[in-house]
Amino acid sequence: MLPLIDRSFTCASVKYMSNARSNTFPKGFTWGTATAAHQVEGGNWNNDWWDWEHRPNTVCKEPSGDTCDHYNLFPQDIEMLAKLGFDNYRFSVEWSRIEPEDGEFSQAELNHYRAVIDACRANNITPVVTLHHFTTPRWVAAMGGWTNDSTADLFARFSEKAAKSIGQDVGKWCTINEPNMVATIGYLLGEFPPGTKSRDARRKANDVFCRAHEKSRDAVKSVSNAPLGITLAMQEYTINIEDESHRGAAEALRNQAWDGLEDCFLEVAKGDDYFGVQTYTRERFDQNGRIKPGEDMRKTIMGYEFRPQALEACIRRAWDKTGNVPIIVTENGIATSDDNERIEYVHGALEGVLTCIADGIDIRGYTYWSLMDNFEWTYGYGPTFGLVACDWKTQKRTPRPSAHWLGNIAKSNTLAPRPA
Repeated sequence: MLPLIDRSFTCASVKYMSNARSNTFPKGFTWGTATAAHQVEGGNWNNDWWDWEHRPNTVCKEPSGDTCDHYNLFPQDIEMLAKLGFDNYRFSVEWSRIEPEDGEFSQAELNHYRAVIDACRANNITPVVTLHHFTTPRWVAAMGGWTNDSTADLFARFSEKAAKSIGQDVGKWCTINEPNMVATIGYLLGEFPPGTKSRDARRKANDVFCRAHEKSRDAVKSVSNAPLGITLAMQEYTINIEDESHRGAAEALRNQAWDGLEDCFLEVAKGDDYFGVQTYTRERFDQNGRIKPGEDMRKTIMGYEFRPQALEACIRRAWDKTGNVPIIVTENGIATSDDNERIEYVHGALEGVLTCIADGIDIRGYTYWSLMDNFEWTYGYGPTFGLVACDWKTQKRTPRPSAHWLGNIAKSNTLAPRPA
């Protein structure tokens, strides 16, 4: 017997089939790629992640080291991005570089990120600046990190300093990248720093992150008029049951997952200029909880299901739960060794974006993760998400066919057919 599947937030577009869908995106729709400082810069030794990578018996496959040396090579990387056809670049500034000790701010590092922004503008690329992307200064971590109430104020102070120093040419701000992943993987599952395994700690971290976002938003908006939002890791959640009598139990477990992972952040985002949806796959639930991807399922290098249509489901949920805050897809992509599969995945995801737009959802941009292969946290250098390949010995960058394909879509603002 085939399992019964809950279609809510999965195939919601079915009821909209009468709406004509264009393959052209709205005027002003933005096209970008993203990176994170620790994943591409190299040498970020003063944060909790560097410490985590080098601990005895670490869960990390390997340390980050020099990674892509983007700290020094950013001018050529941004020029390459522009030549490919993209119009914006989402990157993060490293808090532990800018404020290496409590209250000590480095003008040299602020000048560095000012130079990155200037390079973007020189290449007609809009800089989208993320203020926190997973990494926290060692001195903040030593104070209790994201379970310490004072961290929200410390982050707001850092945010204001950064905005005052480098914010005049920033196109958009993101306060915190995927706080739900830091809280859940770091404080509940114990696989990210600080390695805590406590439901109470996860709950506390969620709360501190929400207040940090609000305080950071107020601080940045006091000195910058650029649009601001938060990004969230979202997954499509479906119910897969063989017996309809189990539906209530399965839905309760799914709702419990939503409550811990998403809901408080969707609520706090109601005061933002945009909401960043970041989606890669789905998870299935039955009456016993999460179901691992089956052996017969198509999977990515990361081990999760190949599911481009998950993006549409998550956009719809974010639009509904935030009360129609405009959406930007701030991350979406796939780790694969087959670039044709990358094109297939992105094409399917963009079809879902167009369907949402046809249904009246205000979606303002798409950002692929990632610009280039990089350090993928506990997975090390194995997963290849990049539109651009990076040779770790020579630091040579080689755009893949998918980079040119997606860049041409960005230039035309129209979804092209997949190559034959």
